[in-house]
Amino acid sequence: MKKTLLSILSSLVAGSALTVAAVDYTRLVNPLVGTDFTGNTYPGAQMPFGMVQLSPDNLIGGWDRIAGYFYPDSTITGFSHTHLDGTGAGDMYDISFMPVTLPYKADYTSTGESLPLGIYSTFSHSDETAMAGYYSVRLQDYDIRVSLTATPRCGIQRYEFPENGKERVVILNLDRTMNWDGTTDCMLERVDSVNFRGYRFSDGWARDQRVYFATRFSTPPLRVETDTVAKKGGGKGIVARFYFGTGGEGSPTSEGLTVCTALSGTSIYGATQNLQAEAPYDNFALYLQLAHNEWNLHLGVLNAGNTPQEGMPRMKAKEYDERVRKFYTALYHSMLAPTIYSDVDGSYLGPDRHIHHTDGIHYSTFSLWDTYRAAHPLFTLTNPDRVADMANSLIDFGTQNGRLPVWSMWACETDMMIGYHSVPVIVDAILKGFKGIDAGRALDICVQTARKRDYRSLGTYIDKGYVPTGVNDMGGNDDWSMSRTLEYAYDDWCIAALADHLGRTDIAREFHARAKNYENLFNTDTGFLEPRQADGSFITGFSPVAYGPHVCESNAWMYQWSVQHDISGLCQLFGGKKKMAKMLNEFFTFTEEDASNRPLFSTGMIG
Repeated sequence: MKKTLLSILSSLVAGSALTVAAVDYTRLVNPLVGTDFTGNTYPGAQMPFGMVQLSPDNLIGGWDRIAGYFYPDSTITGFSHTHLDGTGAGDMYDISFMPVTLPYKADYTSTGESLPLGIYSTFSHSDETAMAGYYSVRLQDYDIRVSLTATPRCGIQRYEFPENGKERVVILNLDRTMNWDGTTDCMLERVDSVNFRGYRFSDGWARDQRVYFATRFSTPPLRVETDTVAKKGGGKGIVARFYFGTGGEGSPTSEGLTVCTALSGTSIYGATQNLQAEAPYDNFALYLQLAHNEWNLHLGVLNAGNTPQEGMPRMKAKEYDERVRKFYTALYHSMLAPTIYSDVDGSYLGPDRHIHHTDGIHYSTFSLWDTYRAAHPLFTLTNPDRVADMANSLIDFGTQNGRLPVWSMWACETDMMIGYHSVPVIVDAILKGFKGIDAGRALDICVQTARKRDYRSLGTYIDKGYVPTGVNDMGGNDDWSMSRTLEYAYDDWCIAALADHLGRTDIAREFHARAKNYENLFNTDTGFLEPRQADGSFITGFSPVAYGPHVCESNAWMYQWSVQHDISGLCQLFGGKKKMAKMLNEFFTFTEEDASNRPLFSTGMIG
């Protein structure tokens, strides 16, 4: 947000109303979509592209629970401030709070050791509400109503305790371990009667992830107790309990206890500054109104209407309403990542582990293999004010890391998936005329990345014109050689286009030639693009419908169309327009006879 939140909050406190959208788009969003099966989405509160994703966790690991929350589950073990949306890797879950009344419920082994579930409460979906920027649930075992909202860098919680005379306690767990993520070190200190600060360092998918935080309670805790656990490497884990009495004097009011927590990737000072700038008041309704308004502004950029429009095919009102809700829920999900990573003063931690500064906003959480095809081009239409900052974030990360990111988050390159798809995102922004991007600097880091011979078979790709099968330089048993060749060729074409734009004919000539490398996978005997072995031969008996180790989360029937930069050239390989049209018809009408071997990641044929 370019405008300062303090000025907006001050106007709200003074009674000035924000612009009210004609349509309340937030109520057309259902954040619970994707929280079942393997959707791996979270239902909690977040601002558009916000650093904070404040959401409930079940704390039972597994593929279905990568986003922390699994709809079929019936327990909640805390509300943490970071989550990943729609990914295939379980990480984050930082700075987790859980309100309870004594005695609390916990899952223990027969020897008294705490099981992974730990302290928990059951809940019911009938007591749960989720919409854009807001989440609420009743913890059944304690009769506590928890409500969540967020600013870009802060999570805002409100706990409404029952008047039952039981001791009220808030637990802060800095030592939780879930899926790939585990604490390596943490710290907690009290600043004054209501302010606390600290950090949680962890290792997981993001290595050496550092999350600093500053927290303020609306009511001072009467006492604080901590348990410390030694960690390997000399660090420690901390679980803190904040006691708020049984009611009456010294306890939260009937309006509830408000907990404001700011995050930072740079320092405790950065988190404190973020808290002061974005959440200076203990007023949950204030931040909820701000989140509500901000989501309406972002969702309202595309008007699908809330009633069938004239000229549209006739359909029942219920069916139309369902389509509109699907549309805005999908638009909402598109704006959960990338995420803001710089503090309010522009500071951020780089992959070189140094603090850097930007005059705009530095973004992280770039899932580029998943997003370069559609999400980033969409942002040029729906979020044009963020496009240059996102491109500059990729350029800056690449400059500090020695190569462009493939899948980065919290100052770490995870190296997940294939290609170097920062390139099309950056080039698209420059060629569409977005201001504030140094095109020459962008070309330099794009070329530096593409010429990095010791990275993921790029040297072999440059020499042979394709990535051969059997090269396991990514870990695991899959080489994804066919897919890597096609993705590299497209990224190379993007570099050539940028070089053309800048008049760098030498670079353009080199990368236009590399962009044709997809042709080296064409098997004239079968008429398909296929994986190729190091000796130049194609695999005997290769089936384009099989899901094998050479095609990334797909098969050759699907992946051979990934030549979006040279459709005419692909058409010539296939024998002309008529033959290519015939292949497309076969592709779209194909029925897979046996789907039993289909991998988890694949949705199967499009037909």
